[in-house]
Amino acid sequence: MRSIISYGIALSFLLGFFSCKNDPVEVNELTRKDTLPLLTTQNVDLLVSDSAKLKVHLTAPREEDFAGDDPRSVFRQGVYIEFFDSVGNINSHMEAMYGERRPKKQETIVKRKVVVVNVDGDKLETEKLIWDERNQKIYTDAAVKITTAEQILFGNGMTADSDFTNYEITEPTGSIWLNDNE
Repeated sequence: MRSIISYGIALSFLLGFFSCKNDPVEVNELTRKDTLPLLTTQNVDLLVSDSAKLKVHLTAPREEDFAGDDPRSVFRQGVYIEFFDSVGNINSHMEAMYGERRPKKQETIVKRKVVVVNVDGDKLETEKLIWDERNQKIYTDAAVKITTAEQILFGNGMTADSDFTNYEITEPTGSIWLNDNE
């Protein structure tokens, strides 16, 4: 009786051992370069310059860098970015609860409680914003609220220079006051 049980256990073990195989698609999916961060950095403080002139100052609690076909840096715990003019003065800043930089596309996408403030104090609030680094533009198709010294503007979608000085709301909504003298 004992030998029958021993043979049964051995047979079950062998069948279980030989019946297991790794699905190559599953293995490749789990080991892709872009599923786990290649590098994780805490307390990020990054300065970006061009021709020895400071252009961008980025700070974040945590950065995760991913490799693969579409390499990216992810800021899951938020990001704060300052933009500088040609003489080194801050001309705008941007903050968000989430950020993602894609160097191949030369764009940064920020989401959740996005706030941009320019040198004049104009403030943009939205839930998603894309910074096109190549063309020095920021844009969104999400709802926007722009607060200036004189008015509050609402709309859906917006395009602006990266320093948020010249902007255009794609679909303005709400009331707009016009001055009769202009």
